[in-house]
Amino acid sequence: MNGLILIDKPAGCTSHDVVNRLRKLAGTKRIGHLGTLDPMATGLLALLAGPATRLAPFFQRAEKSYHAVIKFGLISDTYDLEGDVKATGAALPSGDEVRAALGAFRGKVLQTPPPVSAKKIGGVPAYKLVRKQIPVTMKPTEVEITELAVKNVAENTLELDVTCSAGTYVRSVAHDLGELLGCGAILSQLRRTRVGAFSISDARTLDELAVLSAAGILEQGVILAGELLAHIPAERVSAGVEAQIRQGRRFRTSPFVVSPGAPLVRALSRSGDLIAIGKMVIPNLYQPSTVFQAEVAE
Repeated sequence: MNGLILIDKPAGCTSHDVVNRLRKLAGTKRIGHLGTLDPMATGLLALLAGPATRLAPFFQRAEKSYHAVIKFGLISDTYDLEGDVKATGAALPSGDEVRAALGAFRGKVLQTPPPVSAKKIGGVPAYKLVRKQIPVTMKPTEVEITELAVKNVAENTLELDVTCSAGTYVRSVAHDLGELLGCGAILSQLRRTRVGAFSISDARTLDELAVLSAAGILEQGVILAGELLAHIPAERVSAGVEAQIRQGRRFRTSPFVVSPGAPLVRALSRSGDLIAIGKMVIPNLYQPSTVFQAEVAE
């Protein structure tokens, strides 16, 4: 268990529920997620397992894609169906009005996260403060929405595909769109379809992973650490160089394999295992920055 696991999360459970279930299936506590999904949401949940959890910082800026359904004429304290939903009674917008209003949300924009969210205030998730009836003030942050593609507008419902930067709340897009149109709006469905280079089409359900686990072949559901971060050039090194890298010593790469000036490099063993991520000191000379311990056979 050393790599990335792609799970198709069902509705009705938290991301931490999924992590805990996989920990039991894999028999390890070394599992972490690359961005949570709300209980209502479904779709791609990317988890790192084993030593590969140390790669999490390299995925923090990964762009994400969603399919969302927004309902007009409603408001909620959570900005979705999970909260206290109320009808506004306002006139519903036309399709042309909706399409025109969406223009305000494309590109780099300031977005205020929902009060009921995992965004931390003084080190405490905002939703915990809300549950204790402690007033919270959410500060706007800059996000980037590169795609808001309308798939359908009918009566009080908008379906659209969203591609956005990490840290973007689609619930806030729904809420802010409703305010701009003057009718109120909430998120009624959300499905994540992509995280960085990984697609929902490559994900497995928890039940499918449970079958693999029962058969003793759970590793078939893992993308090995050596296959991750394909955008970073890689070089396979000898056993002698591998030992030096694991000791934190600098190593050289071939200019015929790694272009001079590449800021990062993946050092792989002869068998393709990830040994370390190296940072350039000078062209083709790298200092190990993230080193993985050698696997010990039992």
